[in-house]
Amino acid sequence: MSDVSRLVREAVDRLVADHVGVVVAAITPDVTEIRGGGRTGGEDGGAPGAETVFEIGSVSKVFTALALARLSATGAADLDEPLAALLPGGASVPSRDGEEIALRHLATHTSGLPRLPKGMLLRALLRPSAPDPYAGCTAEFLLRGLAGTRLGATPGRRFRYSNLGAGLLGLALAHRAGTGYETLITRQICAPLGMADTGITLDGGRSARLAQGHTRRRRPAAAWHMADLAGAGGLRSTPADLVAFVRAHLDAFARAHPDDDSGDGTGDGTGGVAEAVRLSRRVEHRINPFAWVHLGWMGRRLHPRQGAHLQLWHNGMTGGFSSFVGFDPEEGVAVVVLSNTQRSLDRPAFDLLGALQAGRRA
Repeated sequence: MSDVSRLVREAVDRLVADHVGVVVAAITPDVTEIRGGGRTGGEDGGAPGAETVFEIGSVSKVFTALALARLSATGAADLDEPLAALLPGGASVPSRDGEEIALRHLATHTSGLPRLPKGMLLRALLRPSAPDPYAGCTAEFLLRGLAGTRLGATPGRRFRYSNLGAGLLGLALAHRAGTGYETLITRQICAPLGMADTGITLDGGRSARLAQGHTRRRRPAAAWHMADLAGAGGLRSTPADLVAFVRAHLDAFARAHPDDDSGDGTGDGTGGVAEAVRLSRRVEHRINPFAWVHLGWMGRRLHPRQGAHLQLWHNGMTGGFSSFVGFDPEEGVAVVVLSNTQRSLDRPAFDLLGALQAGRRA
């Protein structure tokens, strides 16, 4: 058994103790290993695997931000374009200190917008047992609340994680493209990368492969439907598709230094996605001395005593699922971890990523 196989098996064994089902994938320049454990709780009743469909929650934000980079690279949008210019006519967007919310602010969580849409917290308090809390987040609801929202900081100044901001970015980009959000992501990302199982709707046989979500206490949980806030967390995907997604990121960075602006990115077999990946990394907002955010991805550099490795990552969680995708473009390694249980995967996922990084320098 290779070291990568052993590390993946150990991660699965560790996770199935606290999760109903889990799939772990490790990617290195030499090998890709995908292993599942536990059970799907779905129609097949077996263990989850590479083709099992999961809700990926906030990992959707990385797709939304990459769609922004794609449209920016082709001139269909601009990172510094005001949000108001892309929303349906008449939408009122708050500003502060004379600064408007630009698209890059939404993708880096620096818009000053609150975490949740206005009125949503009240609804949650009135219906604490609601199984699908974002289902009412239609465009009408979001834009009505946006008009009465006050920004907590001047746009571009401070990191403030916002589901509302990411959802509005997805809504705005789809409106600019003249499509729905799912079609936007399919055209700009999934189709060029051959990711046939990533989307919102469960057509093409995906419903039979959808895992049943579970709460922290392992009780069945209802599916989440994010309505027009889908850009913040509405996508479903498979381990195989996410491996293709993160491998496209590794390949993009391997072909060109992130500061290299040469080439149009269209001859790399990804329909220009590689160029957008590199653009997404060139945008950076420092959160603190140890962490920052790119377009979509969170970033950090480990302490020298931990190897000084670079880690780009995002996690996600819905009412019955959790997810983690992380990678190191310098070492060419990545991990994907998906579970059908509402319980964090971060510690085991970071541990696996760190072990793969250490192995590259051994």
